[in-house]
Amino acid sequence: MYSAIGLQSGIALLYLQLYRVTKNQSHLQRSLDYVKRILRNLNGRRVTFLCGDAGPLAVGAVVYHKLKNDSESKECVAKLLQLQRTVISMDSELPDELLYGRAGYLYALLYLNTEIGPDTVPQSVIKEVIDAIIESGKNFSKEERKTDRCPLLYQWHRKQYVGAAHGVAGIYYMLMQPIANVDHETLTELVKPSIDYVRHKKFRSGNYPSSLSNETDRLTFKEDKYLKDAIDCSDVIWQRGLLRKGYGICHGTAGNGYSFLSLYNLTQDKKYLYRACKFAEWCLEYGAHGCRIPDRPYSLFEGMAGAIHFLSDISVPETSQFPAFELRPQKKENKRGYPQREFAAGQCPASLASESSQLQLATRGEEITNLESSFIRGAFTRYTQQVGSQFM
Repeated sequence: MYSAIGLQSGIALLYLQLYRVTKNQSHLQRSLDYVKRILRNLNGRRVTFLCGDAGPLAVGAVVYHKLKNDSESKECVAKLLQLQRTVISMDSELPDELLYGRAGYLYALLYLNTEIGPDTVPQSVIKEVIDAIIESGKNFSKEERKTDRCPLLYQWHRKQYVGAAHGVAGIYYMLMQPIANVDHETLTELVKPSIDYVRHKKFRSGNYPSSLSNETDRLTFKEDKYLKDAIDCSDVIWQRGLLRKGYGICHGTAGNGYSFLSLYNLTQDKKYLYRACKFAEWCLEYGAHGCRIPDRPYSLFEGMAGAIHFLSDISVPETSQFPAFELRPQKKENKRGYPQREFAAGQCPASLASESSQLQLATRGEEITNLESSFIRGAFTRYTQQVGSQFM
């Protein structure tokens, strides 16, 4: 969501998130205000959730659905499905990655089936997009003569990126979503060995290269080695994840904090909740750490909106999700089979501090206590004052 339209899409998504957390109808209405403006200015040049028309259309469909306006919701879905022909064409120059490619369009389809209902987008449509992603990955792997080692390989701008935004991690992650219904054979024979190929590129520091061409240092499957790698990565983030690039979720501390929320939901280990809360504590001191000012200081991915999104998820960690990437679980059970723990609306997990001495959370004398009072009201009020006149 980096373009002018995308920036407003991110703000609409933030208000939708705040409605989910608080059930305050005014947030939903505010999201609708942004959606209406965005939908009047779609350009049709890009097809993904984050950087194209798919995002505004998907968010619009969800907002209208929650407002019981089924006709407008269905119209948004129909327009989104019209983009599919470009996505599945192997003759187009469309990449496969999340920001600008097929995986980003796939996310939009899965998002609708998660937020509205499993039959909102027909499974046949989803399968055609998945088949195009698989075919593209197999073809490029064959070109690179890596079929045996990495059967699904992708590039963006002639580089084989590793990360979620432009790289294979984001593509593999979308293919592994349960709601995508990718067949078991594809997962085990194509996706899994490709993930293992990337795993073996890990540096001794625990970090990973930005691309597979930089090799100077070297769950769906329910195997402990994948969880161990995730835990190792989280330890690196804990050590190095307070960034001078800012507070946002793309290049900043809030985005790194989401890794701890994901691990907490997977393991129920309160260490990761503690780490997420400490990163949230850092974000609460917005502007006090000498971070650089992002190009779009109020946007969802670069700016304050992303930090607020993360802080709102801290209040309800059991249902947290990295925006435009993670999908909400369909069952109240985590992937490891542990029972999920519920929090009352507005109750901050900092109340867990009484259960463990490791969870004593203080923010310069003020404990993170409540969504409405301590952590978001001031930040959100400041945000709406600054951004409202600019975009409304």
